[in-house]
Amino acid sequence: MKIAILGTRGIPNNHGGFEQFAEYLSKQLSDNGHEVFVYNSHLHPYQNTVWKGVNIIHKKDPEDKIGTAGQFIYDFNCILDSRKRKFDVLLQLGYTSSSVWGSLLPKNSTIITNMDGLEWKRSKYSKPVRNFLKIAERLAVKSSDFLISDSIGIKEYLKEKYNIISEFIPYGANLFENPTSEILLDYQVEISAYNMLIARLEPENNIEVILDGVAMSQSKQKFLVIGKHKTKFGEYLKNKYSPNKNIQFLGGIYNQNHLNNLRYFANIYFHGHSVGGTNPSLLEAMASNSFIVAHDNIFNKSILNDDAFFFKNSTDVMQLLGMNKKDFENKVAANSKKIITRYSWPKINDDYEQFIQDCLKKKQV
Repeated sequence: MKIAILGTRGIPNNHGGFEQFAEYLSKQLSDNGHEVFVYNSHLHPYQNTVWKGVNIIHKKDPEDKIGTAGQFIYDFNCILDSRKRKFDVLLQLGYTSSSVWGSLLPKNSTIITNMDGLEWKRSKYSKPVRNFLKIAERLAVKSSDFLISDSIGIKEYLKEKYNIISEFIPYGANLFENPTSEILLDYQVEISAYNMLIARLEPENNIEVILDGVAMSQSKQKFLVIGKHKTKFGEYLKNKYSPNKNIQFLGGIYNQNHLNNLRYFANIYFHGHSVGGTNPSLLEAMASNSFIVAHDNIFNKSILNDDAFFFKNSTDVMQLLGMNKKDFENKVAANSKKIITRYSWPKINDDYEQFIQDCLKKKQV
């Protein structure tokens, strides 16, 4: 098959979850004999036209000059280019800035869209933006031949909202197998003597709910908050919890080995995400031997099942902070097993390849 992947800033990954996925998937598809193309922003640091057998198409991206609006122009440039290349399949990762150009997608290509999370639920967006995102979601459904949901919650939402059956294929992760406790010295913490979270510091990630629980507990155990904090909400959180010396805001950490080790040796890993599909950071925590306490919602519960504890409010957090990881090794082991059997990247990529082949056959009938 001749396959193109749109909707990311490009590969190799230099940005986030979809870019990481595009990197893994495109390489495996190429290794399996398919002709694969990934659209890259012209701003991407990798400027070659081929990466590990994957063709790279750089297109103009003015985001550096005009901000978020540049993403719409970048997607427009990618879609226009795709019209002349006779791709069998166009795989779109997300829809926020591309769905407005849906009518321009090549009619002879099979259009498959990963619907990502429920973007219009994110409280960081203003009401007009959330209304636009609802429209964008509807346009993406209309302009796609087939849809992919990366969580059961998104699959159920699409069925209820649009009466459409989407294919459930989650995100993936790699099992972390080489812990090195010496890294903890860099962060002045000791094995199982600290709790932590990793997240964008945004309201829908329940950071404040978690930290309120930590403050209420009056625990002296260190609590690490990892994520960019030089934002309006981040500054608010730092100011609010400044009297709590055990709560430490470390900012963004992008060394994957450090993150894996911090998760591996923590006592409790808190996951507060409440919007979106299969969250990459949750799978990475599962893959890093974490004992997980997660926000109580369908997205998290459909992945963790009974192999975690869940919170709805700060009181729950306060009460759960008294637990010790060593008492729940069975839950930790069960989540690690899920990474191997359900969420490994080779399996996820195999599922995508099979689904793409099935979609192409259905479109040709």
